[in-house]
Amino acid sequence: MTKDNFPGDSRRRWRPFAGLRNNFLTGLIVVAPIAITLWLIWSFVGWIDSWVLPFVPKSYHPDMLIQRYFGDKEWFIAVFGENVTVNVRGLGVIIFLMFTVLVGWIAKGLIGRQFITWGEQIVDRIPVLRSLYNGLKQIAETVFAQSDTKFDKACLVEYPRKGIWAIAFISTTAKGEIDKKIPVDEDLISVFLPTTPNPTSGFLLFVPRHSVILLDMSVEDAAKLVISAGLVYPNKKDTASDEGGTPLPKPGQA
Repeated sequence: MTKDNFPGDSRRRWRPFAGLRNNFLTGLIVVAPIAITLWLIWSFVGWIDSWVLPFVPKSYHPDMLIQRYFGDKEWFIAVFGENVTVNVRGLGVIIFLMFTVLVGWIAKGLIGRQFITWGEQIVDRIPVLRSLYNGLKQIAETVFAQSDTKFDKACLVEYPRKGIWAIAFISTTAKGEIDKKIPVDEDLISVFLPTTPNPTSGFLLFVPRHSVILLDMSVEDAAKLVISAGLVYPNKKDTASDEGGTPLPKPGQA
């Protein structure tokens, strides 16, 4: 009996770079999100600086201040030379935050409110500028308003046809003309159905209460599921055991 005939003698092919590849992929999973996040923050801060710093006098820029106070020092010239250029990221962000806080403080006062009212009256007389300003103002008030108006629940709705389900977010109960004109004998729920992978765009749907299935996952977890196109399931422990969501109770039921 030869050596190759022994049972259980299975030789694996030696792969010298397999361990390196696995370590590289594992490190990439850890490093890539951190690097992309830092790059986005760095780029966003630089974008704000590029808009704000041109309004700051040149003599108050960081490189000019350093040159003014340290440019004649012997140790400074020996290390950096006669001229130095310093790119300080974040200075424009600090100036923007201070300016915005100052504007908000003025706007809360009586004189500030009068100036805002006077300015909006002038804008309302300009056709194109009026529509643009009012639209941007509504978006800003919706996004930055300090209120409790938000999506409280994630749900499932049949869209775009029966048998196909999509994740949506419950907004509120339909009211007014919408509730009166739709021929349904039960409450209508207004839901926002986001698109993938950009959840900021989507569709506003008015669906009967019995057609909405509540999900146990939070709105943040449902948003992750939408953004990842179904690749990231936040509640992995509950995914295997859950049989489905909970339908909304019909009117009159507890």
